[in-house]
Amino acid sequence: MGDRAVLPLGARSAWHDVPRSQVRRFAALAMAEAPTLAEEILREIRREYPHVPVVLDDSGEPKSLIGIRRAIEIFVLHLETAEDRPRVHPEVFQDFGRGEGIGGRSLDSLQAIYRLGVRLTWRRLAEIGQRVDIPPPAMYELVDAGYEYLDGLVDQSVRGYAEAAAQQAGERLRLQRELMDLLLAEHRTRTAAGPHEIAATLAERAARIGWPLPAKVAAGVLLRPARQAVAPAVGQGVLLDMEAEQPRMVVPDPDAAGRPELLRRAMTGWAGAIGPPVPLVDAAKSLRWAEAAVCLMERGLLPAGEVLHCTEHTEALVLLQPEELIDDLARRTLAPLADCGRTHARRLAETLLAWLETRGGAPEVAGRLGVHPQTVRYRLRQIRELWGDEIDDPDRRFELELVLRAQRLRGDLGRPTP
Repeated sequence: MGDRAVLPLGARSAWHDVPRSQVRRFAALAMAEAPTLAEEILREIRREYPHVPVVLDDSGEPKSLIGIRRAIEIFVLHLETAEDRPRVHPEVFQDFGRGEGIGGRSLDSLQAIYRLGVRLTWRRLAEIGQRVDIPPPAMYELVDAGYEYLDGLVDQSVRGYAEAAAQQAGERLRLQRELMDLLLAEHRTRTAAGPHEIAATLAERAARIGWPLPAKVAAGVLLRPARQAVAPAVGQGVLLDMEAEQPRMVVPDPDAAGRPELLRRAMTGWAGAIGPPVPLVDAAKSLRWAEAAVCLMERGLLPAGEVLHCTEHTEALVLLQPEELIDDLARRTLAPLADCGRTHARRLAETLLAWLETRGGAPEVAGRLGVHPQTVRYRLRQIRELWGDEIDDPDRRFELELVLRAQRLRGDLGRPTP
């Protein structure tokens, strides 16, 4: 047994029965030819795959040549040892995969190159095997071991490729967040930088991630459906920052054909708000409206469970956002109702709002409220008694309609009959 070779896969077979002295001669010849074989393989690779870049190491030698030579030498060296498998040295082959990832290429061509190298290596080893009379069955097993060895090299390249892809994705996210921070910063328009400087900075940051600067954008704020929710598939053009407690996004050209439908599908299961379309430099204003809408959603004043568009809820945003101002105006304009009792005051307020909105007579107001016209006439007489001539003042009527609409949006007043 001491003069028998060990199959690269460690199992007894035809290769196992080759005398050790014969294996040593085979390995010595193969090791001596490894440098020239590596050069031959590299020449063939560069001929068939001229697009593959040549990267030099510190000594000026191509890294690919070093990797090919090492791979051959490690495999041949294994033939003289009792190890179960050739040990793949990962550094160079991880670098190959990393280079493909950084270059934006797939691993398909790299794996094709590896297969080409194995074919050429097997051809040379077969010639050496004939010279030292290695039996064909043993050589067939050797080539099987070679392809298994190749799988290990590919695994290392895949690992390097994945690392590069993760690094690039992380770097892109970082650059994307920087761009979004610049776009959405409230203080930006008040800095010493002029519009040309701001535009230049935006263009430079956008170019880093290949984001074409749109004429208009809409900013959005999202509410997570769950702590570990997967980011919505909003498409490449939409900037998305998932790091914040409430994720933010910037939608380019929000009114472009197909964009609203794409966002609607992507946002299934999410809630939040998208601000109005604004010029690029005013993205912070759009974000401010989206944040206001989310606040109203959380208070139950806007529909929850979906992503709203602020442009479809303008009345609520305009009337409910300045809460303190509206409340102060309500105290002043609705003071005549203070002594009417809660239920009666509400009925008078609903009647007053219906009259202000219709500018009609008792039948029109009654139809809107779903009550008898005579009831409306009675209430309208009371309203005129409470407000007097002020009810005919256009400015006072406008203020009354504002505060009464706001109260209806809050649910303090009933909705009119459809």
